[in-house]
Amino acid sequence: MSVPLVEDELVESTGWKKILLSLCCYTPRKIHTAILHISGREEMQKMDLGPEARLLASQDEKVEDFKRKAWEESKRVWAIAFPSMLCRVTTYGAYVVSQASFGYLSDVDLAAYALVQTILVRFSNGILLGMASVTETLCGEAFGAKQYDMMGVHLQRSWIVNTAVATAMVPFYVFATPLLRFLGQEEEIAVAAGSISLCFIPILYLNVYGMTMQMFLQAQHKNMVVGWLFAILFFAHAFLSWIFVYKLKWGLPGVMSVLIIAFGVKVIGEAVYIFGGWCQDSWKGFSRSAFTGLMPVLKSSISSGVMLWQHSGVVQCCSSAFSWIYEICNSCHFCLLHLITLQPKHHYMGTHDMPWVSRCCVVTFYAFQFYFIGLVLTPLITPSLLYSVRVSNELGRGNGKAAKFSVEVILYTSLTIGVFFWILCLAFGHQISYLFTSSKEVAKAVSSLSGLLAFSILLNNVGPVLSGVAISCGSQGAVAVVNGCSYYVIGIPIGVLLAYVAHMEVQGIWIGMMCGMVTQTVALLYLTWKINWVEEVKKASKRLQYFP
Repeated sequence: MSVPLVEDELVESTGWKKILLSLCCYTPRKIHTAILHISGREEMQKMDLGPEARLLASQDEKVEDFKRKAWEESKRVWAIAFPSMLCRVTTYGAYVVSQASFGYLSDVDLAAYALVQTILVRFSNGILLGMASVTETLCGEAFGAKQYDMMGVHLQRSWIVNTAVATAMVPFYVFATPLLRFLGQEEEIAVAAGSISLCFIPILYLNVYGMTMQMFLQAQHKNMVVGWLFAILFFAHAFLSWIFVYKLKWGLPGVMSVLIIAFGVKVIGEAVYIFGGWCQDSWKGFSRSAFTGLMPVLKSSISSGVMLWQHSGVVQCCSSAFSWIYEICNSCHFCLLHLITLQPKHHYMGTHDMPWVSRCCVVTFYAFQFYFIGLVLTPLITPSLLYSVRVSNELGRGNGKAAKFSVEVILYTSLTIGVFFWILCLAFGHQISYLFTSSKEVAKAVSSLSGLLAFSILLNNVGPVLSGVAISCGSQGAVAVVNGCSYYVIGIPIGVLLAYVAHMEVQGIWIGMMCGMVTQTVALLYLTWKINWVEEVKKASKRLQYFP
């Protein structure tokens, strides 16, 4: 008699009480019927609402669904971003620690190190990073398409090509002294820079393998361990620098030895993680397939710019060649600013009365401006390769809509961060200069540029995202053309006119650069808006099939 009573009460009950009572009947059929009855009542309640109420309810559901998807995408992005931030910030931190150590030695050594690091090292690293961006694109798409075995082949190809490119750049390090003399630097500074540049040659080759392996791991979302490894090594580097320079008094050899050891241990750590079995799906060992198709790749590198642009999405080397141009454009105007600042015969920013150490603090501020944007905010040293990971993964899966949504989420996130730091720099512009120096003269000179820094940060939180989208789509060629026109046709000419004709000096150069940034951002926004994501999925599929 108890069961019928429960069933009678079940008919008259509503909501979760109906489900609980149906459980007492111990019949799955009745449980299913009760759940369907509840769902039906909820749908009927929606139908009983008026048209406006139903529309509002539907909009609320869409908003909640968008928030949920945006939150999930943000978690995916920051799962890649946080380790990347650790890697980039600690890598830059190694250069900063070494520069501080050179400042302890002498003003001449500090000036020489600043020249080598901001001109030669940044220039060569930019080229290598642009080359490696193709590796990340291909590995990201292969990971999304679950072609894990091809990821190791792409990594080995990048080693071969990038090693050849690094070897071609060695003469610039060997003949740094004559090069700096030609650029008008003082003899003492040029000679000291030549000695330091020779010590950077091992680091040049270590960066070839370090950058590519980092992007290989980043493409498959396995860079967390590497991020923490880099963070630990940064503190070890700072401690060893203190021992070698301040305690043992080893001077220049001690500073550079610690820097080489730090980069070497990082590369060894990445290699152990990849070869040690933690990447079993994506690393199958060394393969002869890495050598196939290299000649067409090298031939395509020296082809005309138009042909490379037309084939940039198909041939790996085409994309690599345009990546060189892309990074060169971002590095040359940066180096130009440093050359003007360190010219002893020109009086820029009031540095003519400062000692060389103070001038180099000003240069450190310029360097930090670009690294701060790339490493902390976006979080990349260039060109937003982080964002290409998510887009490449989705294109490899054949999901163009998800790739587009990822771009939107990342763009809004980056813009929000940019606005925050833009306000921060405007509000605390004078105090920011004391992050780099205790000298009132240098602080005064640097604080006058805080407004330009603020707007540069804002612009650089949009441009890298859009560049990353182009990189993920294999369109480095289009970005190279945009950057070349933005900086060399618009940015630098305006900067030179403002600096030399309007006598605005360094401020004029920087304003010219910002004009280039604005042009670049507008052009990339247009290119991103015109992207056909269905076609990009097809192009990604062709890239995956290009190297069997």
